[in-house]
Amino acid sequence: MLLEYYGFREHPFQMTPDPRLFFDSSVHQRAHAHLTYGLHQGEGFIVITGEVGAGKTTLVERMCSELDPDKFRVARIVTTQVSGEDLLRLVADAFGVPMEGSKASILKGISEVLRAGAREGHRYLLIVDEAQGLTPQGLEELRMLSNVTEAGQALLQTVLLGQPELKATIGSPSLDQLRQRVLASYHLAGLSREETGAYVEHRLRAVGWHGKPAWEPGALDMVHRYSGGIPRRINRLCARVLLSAALEEADTITREMVEQTAMELEEDLGGRRSGPLTGAAAAAVVLGAARNGFGADDHERLLDAGPQLGELSRRIEALERVTARRERVFNQLMDLFAAMGSRR
Repeated sequence: MLLEYYGFREHPFQMTPDPRLFFDSSVHQRAHAHLTYGLHQGEGFIVITGEVGAGKTTLVERMCSELDPDKFRVARIVTTQVSGEDLLRLVADAFGVPMEGSKASILKGISEVLRAGAREGHRYLLIVDEAQGLTPQGLEELRMLSNVTEAGQALLQTVLLGQPELKATIGSPSLDQLRQRVLASYHLAGLSREETGAYVEHRLRAVGWHGKPAWEPGALDMVHRYSGGIPRRINRLCARVLLSAALEEADTITREMVEQTAMELEEDLGGRRSGPLTGAAAAAVVLGAARNGFGADDHERLLDAGPQLGELSRRIEALERVTARRERVFNQLMDLFAAMGSRR
């Protein structure tokens, strides 16, 4: 229904990374520059951190698409909390080395592959995703692999991708030698308000958007507020907004629609609101005073709680709108299903 009503060729806000819809924000441009610089050094570690959905994977996929496949041999592993030796076996498997045998035999096998490839003019790049799950022992194993050389040239370069906790792990006193080998490091922050709006429009235009639905400036403000500028959160919120708007046959996306949808998502997923949760204290004041009678102290506390009461009232009204909107959408879905059934 979404594609039919708005005339999109495909869904503009899929959760799966799609290189065709890549938005080259200033944040990603700087991160790409750090990656490029690190790669040109040909050794050591490159560290990219960011919140879940910030675009780390998309960034590295873009980098890999730019590498010469005849020169680079790229291996990629996704880690959880595995031991140092198990991590070594994962690296071996990624480079086509048998995983069986002792740690010494695995190290020997990896070294032989790297040296044989170097003699043929190949460079080896290891990408470790979800690296925040690595233990210090696992990171130390990766550092030891970076010691493999041929004619004074390092044979393996490693890119670590992870959530912000990775920086804390690397900052451990026991990993000083690894830190000395980090040649480039960058943290992917969220998009600004302006780039959040540009990101939304970029993805819409890529699938055939010509202004329907229109987006009020305030609607894009709400997208940024509730997503923090994180691309995956933007996608999730905008996908739900467009679905609801299509069901209501709305031609304009308003601030209220985005805020209500964001509240629905957070309620459905059991998340925490991005906005301030200031109404609870005010509610406690009111309920306590109602039970025990209003005194002078209660009156002063209520005066102090004026802004919180206003926020509480606003949130109650918003929840009432959400409930009414859900009922309308439910009725429209039932009508749609009934129409589909009658055509069979």
